[in-house]
Amino acid sequence: MGSLVERVLVADGYVVSRACDGKDGLRQALAGYWGLIILDLIMPEMSGSEMLARLRRDRPDQPVLILSCLSDVITKVDCLDLGAQDYLTKPFQLAELLARVRVRLRDDHPIQDGHPKDEVIQVGELSLDVGRLQADVGFGPVPLTRLEFLFLRILMDHAGQAVPKNQLLASVWGLDFDPGSNVVDVCVRRLRSKLGFDLIKTVRGSGYQLAS
Repeated sequence: MGSLVERVLVADGYVVSRACDGKDGLRQALAGYWGLIILDLIMPEMSGSEMLARLRRDRPDQPVLILSCLSDVITKVDCLDLGAQDYLTKPFQLAELLARVRVRLRDDHPIQDGHPKDEVIQVGELSLDVGRLQADVGFGPVPLTRLEFLFLRILMDHAGQAVPKNQLLASVWGLDFDPGSNVVDVCVRRLRSKLGFDLIKTVRGSGYQLAS
């Protein structure tokens, strides 16, 4: 189920990290900033309820959506009292899950794709506005799609280095293999058309790199 949810979210353009037990989930949750945590209640190592209580203590602003087979009212109320923002019971429709995720990640939320929404990432002349999904190379803000934003963010996180195509596929599209398509090349062409051909350099045999 976790693998299915991960694939669906990635296909919808989100960056996803998955944990298979409560301890690893809590470790990942406290290690970064997350737009939303989708949390099961019945997990090995640490229950979802215990993890939720720890999150409320250590990261009280972290949004959490419970996704559980437990459907009794007492469990739902307890989780909402512990700080969960939403509760969806199994079995569920994937379309409803995606709709609830979109509600929790609306523009009034302070975190997007692992960065505070008021953050502006700067590398050389390129700036990336996290909240507005805009890039600026000195000629005014340019709107980006979510995938274009993620692609640029990866290159900026590795400024001065060539990022291999397989790493871009994994980080931006959530693919651990090359599907034989040219999605990376298409994204590069679109970004070059929006921000200038010289912004992204092709490093033959190595991948793509921000021009210095």
